[in-house]
Amino acid sequence: MTLDELRVSLDQRDPPPSLQPLLTALWWEAKGDWNQAHEIAQVDNGADAAWVHAYLHRKEGDASNAAYWYSRAHQPRCTLSLEAEWEQIASALLNSSTADRA
Repeated sequence: MTLDELRVSLDQRDPPPSLQPLLTALWWEAKGDWNQAHEIAQVDNGADAAWVHAYLHRKEGDASNAAYWYSRAHQPRCTLSLEAEWEQIASALLNSSTADRA
């Protein structure tokens, strides 16, 4: 899946069934369901999940909690717009998914 295809899928009622969990979390957040996104991000203990978790808390306005999760993700605190960060994370996850299939 490409970033453009992910964006187009936001017009659907449900996320694409083949979408990996962290991308599904970003999908739900983009649809306005922060709680569903947060539930998904909490399941995984990896660095990518921590990055999604950081973004979610930044979006929520909880800078100190976001800082904790950026640290767990080994990512600097983001100063991009929320939209740009969403794209950055989604692109990284999509590229990781593509590399995993190669």
